[in-house]
Amino acid sequence: MSAYTSNSLFLLLTLIASFRASAQLQDPIYVGHVCTNRISRNTTYFSNLHTLLTSLSTNPAFFVMGYRNLAKGQNPDRVFGLYLCKGNLSTEVCRHCVVYAREDALSRCPGGKEFLIQYDECMLGYADRDIFMDTGTTPQIITWNTQNVPTDQSDQFDDAVRSLIKKCAEEAANSTRMFAVKKSVFTSSRTLYAYVQCIPDLSSQDCSSCVQQSISRLNFSSVGGRFIFPSCNSRYEVYPFYNETVVTNVLPPPVSPALLPPGKGGNSTVIIIAIVVPVLVSFLLFVAVCSFCVAKRVKRTYDKTTANDDRDEMTTAGSLQFDFKVVEAATDKFSLCNKLGQGGFGQVYKGTLPNGLQVAVKRLSKTSGQGEKEFKNEVLVVAKLQHRNLVRLLGFCLEKEEKILVYEFVPNKSLDYFLFDSRKQSQLDWTRRYKIIGGIARGILYLHQDSRLTIIHRDLKAGNILLDADMNPKVADFGMARIFEIDQTEANTRRVVGTYGYMSPEYAMYGQFSMKSDVYSFGVLVLEIISGKKNSSLYHMDGSVGNLVTYTWRLWSNGSPLELVDPSFRDNYQRNEISRCIHIALLCVQEDAEGRPTMSGIVQMLTTSSIALAVPRPPGFFFRSRHDQAGPSMDKSALCSIDAASITCVSPR
Repeated sequence: MSAYTSNSLFLLLTLIASFRASAQLQDPIYVGHVCTNRISRNTTYFSNLHTLLTSLSTNPAFFVMGYRNLAKGQNPDRVFGLYLCKGNLSTEVCRHCVVYAREDALSRCPGGKEFLIQYDECMLGYADRDIFMDTGTTPQIITWNTQNVPTDQSDQFDDAVRSLIKKCAEEAANSTRMFAVKKSVFTSSRTLYAYVQCIPDLSSQDCSSCVQQSISRLNFSSVGGRFIFPSCNSRYEVYPFYNETVVTNVLPPPVSPALLPPGKGGNSTVIIIAIVVPVLVSFLLFVAVCSFCVAKRVKRTYDKTTANDDRDEMTTAGSLQFDFKVVEAATDKFSLCNKLGQGGFGQVYKGTLPNGLQVAVKRLSKTSGQGEKEFKNEVLVVAKLQHRNLVRLLGFCLEKEEKILVYEFVPNKSLDYFLFDSRKQSQLDWTRRYKIIGGIARGILYLHQDSRLTIIHRDLKAGNILLDADMNPKVADFGMARIFEIDQTEANTRRVVGTYGYMSPEYAMYGQFSMKSDVYSFGVLVLEIISGKKNSSLYHMDGSVGNLVTYTWRLWSNGSPLELVDPSFRDNYQRNEISRCIHIALLCVQEDAEGRPTMSGIVQMLTTSSIALAVPRPPGFFFRSRHDQAGPSMDKSALCSIDAASITCVSPR
């Protein structure tokens, strides 16, 4: 071999080594995850899970393919799992992402039977059933860019994105890699970019169907977003978020040395590669710099766009609108036999749409406190939320004086229906209640931190927690929710809304609310779930009268917190587990809002028993009789209640 060839080969090997080192130093970019159905980790299921994760992340042959689907164990402890790397990744980057995801899974989802995590580079998931071949199942991860499309372009933008993703899905479905990227010109100065990827085990029809289902109920009012299902994922942006050169010019697999012709042919190939690789690397760096510049320019453009007003946003939600006659027919003209319940703002009915889908129809009272503003607020807030512990809004109807919301039907009514009924309490044993506490915490955490908006619920209570067929909780009723701006942490209002007993002291008395206001409400809710008693009831102890919060504090101070436990549990509960939940609840209801934990901290406390808990400080004592006014600045003529009804109290200017 000549000196020139040796030097070239050395250069090539050095470049390859440096790329591998850099790939190992750069961790995958986290997008989001879903973790559900937590159980004890000392089971055969989790033994099978560890075996599966090891098998997924150790066979180098499959990293070349970028995909692997496995199952380990026997029913009922069988585990299904897979990973899927983005279609244009190198083998080394794919391997690194999967190994990283394996470790991340064990730390992000301790004790979870069902898990899905997405990075920019790869996806990894596992479950106790084969969710990866069922294109209609959860879990799912949906994220949005924080920048909105200008109002005057919203309809055209929505159509353009749908059309582009559909074409991309068709190409992916007919590709051997089940991966495709496309771009299209939106305006003279704006280009749309999209990619779609399905797991290779799907048929072409199932791939297209999966992508279509993932985007069917979405409004593309943001300049970018991702829709991740176990079977397929897609993304769109207004900048080139993938390397166009690498994707469109896919290099063939490397030729095995055994197939090279002897003599000069082999040396020539090495020389050619040694020359081409540095040139290609330089070009890719140039493309990356250009992409970065374009992305910054796009962000600046949309940063200058003013926020849309409610009326403009309602136009973008037009695809969610139901015809009043359809809703009326679905509920048999709002017949009494279909009535599910009545809240502070109107009645809720069960309905069946023409396609057979069962729905819950919330018909707002014409004399209710929730006017058009609150109605629009609930539509716009809930339509943008996608989480298994939040109730899903299917659409709305706004016709003359009728204001109607159409939700997914949740068959087991609300938490208070079971919790405060002595005949039904036994249906909620401690295991179920603990699962409900965790689900509510994850739902509120999504509102506060994981959705593209920062949302304060402001009316978190047992009546606003719905239970599905498996008793999984879904946070509902967003009529009073408030959206925070980026970096905003608190706000003040002259219009205090919510339910006494669940309101934090600083909110009820001074109109100050923040994420810590929801944390306070969550703490009250946890105490109600543990005790089966309402916070608004009167409790006598040590010669004084208080509510459930102050009663719990006295029990805690006296060293007897377990006296709070619902007698219907008998002895079927974990003493340490329930004591920890009481401890967490008392941390949530502390008078000092700054001292309360965040929802992310609460989720960690609930899922990781090794985390030490701080000593709780006394709760905010805010208890008033039915005839007391809401606070020193409240209008004395305002009607405020301490029962389960939502209230609105208006203070004068």
